[in-house]
This record gives sequence, C-alpha cells and structure tokens, in this order.
Amino acid sequence: MGGDIGPRITMPAAIQAIEKDPHLSLLLFGDRQQISPYLAKLPYSLSKRLTVCHAPKNIPNDANIAQAVRHSKNTSMRLALEAVQEGIAQGCVSGGNTGALMGLATILIKPLAGISRPALVSFIPTLKGKQQVMLDLGANIECNAQNLYEFALMGTIFAQEYLSLVFPRIALLNIGTEAQKGTQVIRDSALLIQQNNQLNYIGFIESNQLLHGKADVIVQDGFVGNIALKTLEGALLSMQMLLQQGNAPKNGIIPTIKRGLENLFKPYFRQILKQKLQPLNPEKFNGASLLGLQAVVVKSHGSANTSAFANAIANAAKQVRLQMPTKIAQGLNASQKHTKMPTF
Repeated sequence: MGGDIGPRITMPAAIQAIEKDPHLSLLLFGDRQQISPYLAKLPYSLSKRLTVCHAPKNIPNDANIAQAVRHSKNTSMRLALEAVQEGIAQGCVSGGNTGALMGLATILIKPLAGISRPALVSFIPTLKGKQQVMLDLGANIECNAQNLYEFALMGTIFAQEYLSLVFPRIALLNIGTEAQKGTQVIRDSALLIQQNNQLNYIGFIESNQLLHGKADVIVQDGFVGNIALKTLEGALLSMQMLLQQGNAPKNGIIPTIKRGLENLFKPYFRQILKQKLQPLNPEKFNGASLLGLQAVVVKSHGSANTSAFANAIANAAKQVRLQMPTKIAQGLNASQKHTKMPTF
C-alpha cells in the first residue's frame, strides 16, 4: 500500500518480479479489495505464488514517526514485518513511510549483535558500469565515529557477498581528501577504520568523484548520504529528460540547457550519450536495504515506477538467498576477534 501511488505500481511490480523469478513467492499485505483485481486474470502458475494478506490499515507517507509506530497495529507495514519476525516470510519490501519502517523494523526484527544502529545501504553506479555500495543513506542523521566504523564493516561484508568483491576499497565521503579535512567525527572514524587490517581503507572521497569508481564502499552519516544520493539521482534523471525528444517551451533554463546539449552533441553523439547514461539509470538501483538487522528489509523509493519496485523485490530476494544477515553477523564476529579498537 506504500509509495506515492500504491497498488497501481506495487502490484504490477510484484507480478513482474515473480515472472522473472520462478522460485519466488510473495505475501501481499494491504487492502484486499484494492489488490484482488490485479490477480483476477493471472494464470494459476503465477497466482498461486501470490498470497493476499488483508490489512485494514496503512501508515500514511507523511505520518509523524513516533505516532506511526505507536498506532501501527493492523497496518500493512507492521503485519509484513511481523511475518518476517515470526519466520513466515524471509524478507520485507516496502515503499512506505521510511521513518516508520526503520522504527518498526528495529523494534520487531532487532539489530545484530555488535551493531548499535542499522544503516540504509544501496548501490550507486560508476561510469564504467560497475556498482558501489553506499551507506548510510538516511537512517541515522547524526553519527559518531563508532557508528561510521560499523557502517564500514557492514558495507564491506555486503560488498563481498552481494558483489563478490575481494578486499573491497572503503572511502569516507568528505569535503576534501586531505587528512585534516572534515569534522572531528569523520577524522576519528578514519582512525578507527585504519586500525582494522581486515578493512581496505583508501581515505577520503569527495562528492564529485562518486561515479568514478574510486571506492567500492562509500561511508558517511545519513544526513550527508541522503542529500548526496538524491542529488546524484536528480542530476542523472535530469540529463535523461533533457536528451529525450519532444516538444518543450522555447524560453527558460531547461530549454536553454537542452539546446546547448543538442548543439554540443550532434544526433549520432547524442545517441551514444544516451547509451552511456543507461547503465546509470536510478531505476536499476532502487531499493535501500536496512543493513544490520537480523532479517532482510528493503526500502523502495516512494516514487518508484513498476520496473524500479520490481528491482527492489529482486534485491531483497537475492539477499535472502545469500543469507546476508547471517554473513554480516559472522563477519562482524570475526572482525571483533582480530581488532583492538582505540577509544575516543
């Protein structure tokens, strides 16, 4: 029921997801009257893998977090998370209220041992078509050095397992690459990460290098990460819009930029540029995982279209199959045994 549009997006996405993945089954939590019409004409081979779980209430996207959590009984989001808590489902995907999802997931599913705060993690593309892991993206607005160190640990394990990377490179997002740059928290977190010889720390990275593939894991607090990610997504989508053909007003900043691009890139080169931008399409990377919990929870963009929401479902399914929470717990335990941490 979540997202900007609800079942008109999430239901076609759910159907698309099970069409692509023959071993996937989904529990659909929400208003049965709104969900059922999408299942009416499906062949039995698909409909038998979709189970409607009626939820009489849902949490509004603009609801206050504390009130949403307090009054969450019988909402689609809470019932879905309770299904994971009880082992009925192995993961949860939601496009609903981010704060409520994080709050309820932390209460019902619990963080892993050794993790003080779960983090939102997602992938960002590189200009060469590879993927990077980025966290935190909004779960924790304020962080201390220990939090960022834990994010680096979790991000490394996530990159190793999900992307099959060996000794992934870690960078802290900062306002400069020099050692003295940034806040005290960032500088202290750099020292913590450096103390762990199981982590491949390469230093600071600036936001203008996010797509350059200099690091495999990019770490920052949720305030900085959320702004950086949305700025990046907005810029990429704007570029794609500017390169689309169609009628547009003759005056204004957007038409002016578009004409400039058209003059710069002749038709042949515009086509090449479109092909270059395609691997950077944010739809392909929809779905931020709440990393550090005892089960898989994936948050989709509220504005996600059908393809993007289906990608979030596929992302969750892959994490379940990889047993990501278990792998992270094992990695954290191994790291703690081999690392003597300084204190601040």
